[in-house]
Amino acid sequence: MGTPKQGARLGKTSEKKGSTSPRHGGGTFRSCGSLSQHRTPPKLRRARQPLILHNFTNTNMAASPLGKEVQEPPADGVTALRFSARGLLLASSWDGTARLYDNLVQRGAFSHRVPVLDCCFQDSSESVIFTAGLDAVVKRYDFFSRSEAKVAEHSKAVRCVEYLPDLKLLVTGSWDGTLRIWNPQAPFGQNLVNTLYLPDRVFTMAQSQSRLVIGTAGRQVLIYDLKMLGRSVPVSAEQQRESSLKHQTRCIRCHPDGTGYTLSSIEGRVAVEYFDPGEAAQAAKYAFKCHRRNEGGKEAIFPINSMAFHPVLGTFATGGCDGVVNMWDGKNQKRLCQLTGYPTSIAAMAFSPDGSRLAIASSYTYEHGEVEHAQDSIFIRNMAESEVRPKPRK
Repeated sequence: MGTPKQGARLGKTSEKKGSTSPRHGGGTFRSCGSLSQHRTPPKLRRARQPLILHNFTNTNMAASPLGKEVQEPPADGVTALRFSARGLLLASSWDGTARLYDNLVQRGAFSHRVPVLDCCFQDSSESVIFTAGLDAVVKRYDFFSRSEAKVAEHSKAVRCVEYLPDLKLLVTGSWDGTLRIWNPQAPFGQNLVNTLYLPDRVFTMAQSQSRLVIGTAGRQVLIYDLKMLGRSVPVSAEQQRESSLKHQTRCIRCHPDGTGYTLSSIEGRVAVEYFDPGEAAQAAKYAFKCHRRNEGGKEAIFPINSMAFHPVLGTFATGGCDGVVNMWDGKNQKRLCQLTGYPTSIAAMAFSPDGSRLAIASSYTYEHGEVEHAQDSIFIRNMAESEVRPKPRK
């Protein structure tokens, strides 16, 4: 099945365990570059301007169909985007920085000194962040006091970081195949709560109200009960599954209603999954193809690097190496809209807390190696209600 037309119902695709690699009809398979591919970040002088935080006002960001670009974007590939509770935007990058934006304007920049693979805010704080480094270190930085501290460490690069606000704990996932839980308030060296050993390297991680979902190499998905992660005793996954998609997992995001998660792969497919292991819930899961197009009579297939859920409506966006953002109604299995024309791959996305804006990182992901490419950019786009509101089946 080709890419669905807007408004068309998504058909299920067969993704059986142990099956052979799918045929692409002679199509071109675009494999995105690995994050392990080292790129030397440019030197950055730490920003010295005072940090002044304002409300993220609803200015007109629809002048361009792509949205408006932030000022002073990262100088290399964007790895993550996060909105704070009040709408400040945090971006991490291969240039070694985490940058804070307030209504398109950069208000601060922290240099981790090596590529930053992920970032997050601490609780509802507007100024305290965590950065996950290629140097296997996680740092906490306060944009107000300009103080930094080492809070976590692994034996290999830290790929994912999540702050658990109810437990006030930090969770880190690494290419060393471990998940570690930390108390960020305690001094480093005395703050490790637990280490969980996973089947392979961590590629992606997401949290819902009650669960933490981890995607590893080898197409494994592990689901943990958040309440169990605060204990300093051995903790087993509530569930361990093999991805229903045949190729490497690229991104996992949890459904806002807490019922499940959505997973994307490097082979232009998305799977909608549910936590409930019961027969009825598992019968409702499905997968579909997207981020594909015809090039010279052949189907070109693009990795899906990023996904983001509307926090209120539960619809979700997917972004791929084709430079396209698709908006989906997962419950009714329909595409709501398609945003095209971004200069290069969509590397990361995030919705604002009220869902009115979508931050989109158009940032080359090295699917063709070291070649000339468009400048790394971050767009913030106002989303019309018709683009994000579910459309019930007729």
